[in-house]
Amino acid sequence: MTRILYLTRLMLVLSVVLVVGPSVLGQKRSNTNASDAQFGPVMRAYLGYLRNEQEVVDDRISRREISPAYYRRNSERIRALRQTAIRLVSQSGNDYVPELEAVTVDEFSTLFEDPPKPSALRLNTILTNKFRYLGAVHPGETFYVFARLDPYEQAALMEQQQTKTSSKAGASSATGQPVGQTSGRPRRSVP
Repeated sequence: MTRILYLTRLMLVLSVVLVVGPSVLGQKRSNTNASDAQFGPVMRAYLGYLRNEQEVVDDRISRREISPAYYRRNSERIRALRQTAIRLVSQSGNDYVPELEAVTVDEFSTLFEDPPKPSALRLNTILTNKFRYLGAVHPGETFYVFARLDPYEQAALMEQQQTKTSSKAGASSATGQPVGQTSGRPRRSVP
């Protein structure tokens, strides 16, 4: 008799979970999507990407594939990227998210050959013509967030640097040869 009662309760609990569970999950997802509705399609896609990354990390920790310290660091990194992206889009009013990198001090060497000192970093400073420093975020551990410059920004920076260098060296032509000097090799005449 107790066994039948136990099986009946188990069936009741399972049926409630199967009926109510998907609707609760659907509400959670719709609430998350509703909070993202204030943003444009690019930002919503980026926030969806971050949610997917968090789900992957959650899944890996549930299967004990990663250590708790690794899980915590990556969850905090995702939180730092989310906070920074929301701040950037809210301040600019533009539906554009640059490629963001969030690293701790011990991870600086993954981005830089000669890592800068955190105390020397200033907001919006451009480093190695590749990254713009956006600030530090503290979701637990301190993450330094950088935006990778797009190729057009990198080219413009290199052009500015070349212009400054050439103006310091004196007037020169587009080929880098001083104005008024001819090339060292005469032109070849064709009969």
